[in-house]
Amino acid sequence: MHKIGIIQFPGSNTERETFMACERVGMEPIEVLWNSSQKILSDMVGYIIIGGFSYEDRSRAGVIAALDPIIQQIKIESEKGKPVLGICNGAQILVESGLVPGLENYSIGVALTDNKRIVDGQVVGVGYYNTWTNLKLSTKPERCAFTRHSDPKILMNIPLAHGEGRFVMPNGLLDQLIKNEQLVYKYSNDSGDIIDEFPTNPNGSVNNIAAISNSSGNVMAMMPHPERTTNGDAIFSSMKEYIDENYPTINKPLSFSITNHKSKELNIDDQSTEWVIDLIITDNEARSVNTALNHLGFDIEVNRQIHWEINIDGEPTNVLNKIIDSGELFNSNKEYIVDKKGKYDASFLVRPNEDIYGRAKYESLTNRFDIKEISYIKRGVIWNINSKSGNLNDEINSILTTNIFFNPHCYEYYEIKK
Repeated sequence: MHKIGIIQFPGSNTERETFMACERVGMEPIEVLWNSSQKILSDMVGYIIIGGFSYEDRSRAGVIAALDPIIQQIKIESEKGKPVLGICNGAQILVESGLVPGLENYSIGVALTDNKRIVDGQVVGVGYYNTWTNLKLSTKPERCAFTRHSDPKILMNIPLAHGEGRFVMPNGLLDQLIKNEQLVYKYSNDSGDIIDEFPTNPNGSVNNIAAISNSSGNVMAMMPHPERTTNGDAIFSSMKEYIDENYPTINKPLSFSITNHKSKELNIDDQSTEWVIDLIITDNEARSVNTALNHLGFDIEVNRQIHWEINIDGEPTNVLNKIIDSGELFNSNKEYIVDKKGKYDASFLVRPNEDIYGRAKYESLTNRFDIKEISYIKRGVIWNINSKSGNLNDEINSILTTNIFFNPHCYEYYEIKK
């Protein structure tokens, strides 16, 4: 019997469905917690990193789990050809760890970011979204460990449920992945047409991507949930056959270099007002990031704030009061506007390249609340750092290389000068 490690982190929640899917095709699922020993992992012949909300998606989905020691061992096992499937949150973990798409030294080349659901130029929804979707195989069945039993002529109808499921990446890397046959499944309509618009593309993924493999074909990051329906059993039976055939990887190395991202200069328009929002209650998101960095050996304290840039045409006072009364940008029961940004050793403002959330708030304020004087709204997160060590610059640079504050392929960042 094939022992498959079902990898669970704090917040994972689809272990039962994944166990059942493995058992349906004759594999033996074994519960493996995030703090399990290396020996337990080495005894397995394959792994599935399950869906859910590891560490409550704090900072962003998958990134804290990707920094856990167990992922380093998963990398070692994957290099032996063992299959690794990441479903939903598991896909986010594979992307944030660099296991997918499989660049040299596990460089981060892909991001899974906020859903983008736009119809006729209007945001129809942000955040978590669940529905059923059609997947069309977009590579040769033998190219990937999880597609050997998939038929390119037959659509796979399975559910999805996520808030950060949009695949984005540099255009040059996308071209390489297409050439390398690593785009495994794409979203399609009922006729099998790949249409890049909602609802056929349910989250705005570039090229309608629903799943990507690594360059060897034995690791796959998949956002929809094949374990939740027998319609997805071909994924798991393919995995079993791949193991039966002793890991026949098809290695096509990627030749793409990732450009180092640098901080940008923040320029606030003269007609803009900045709001920095703090929490009255404990910020568990900042605490989780702080704990993760402490476990990595950084002797620091982390604070998080929300940043709004509100551009107003005309005198701002009355407009800002209307925005406060709307409750759209912050909840006055647990949040408040800070007069000063505070004194920290280092502060970084992180903004998404495509600010869907800010755009949705702008549309709500102008349409629902009829506040027409707003020109635009931008949302970001300020990460503040106080260092307890003497090597501040070296420590900050090392922290930035973990990508815990932002994925460079879907965010830009600004160093806030003291």
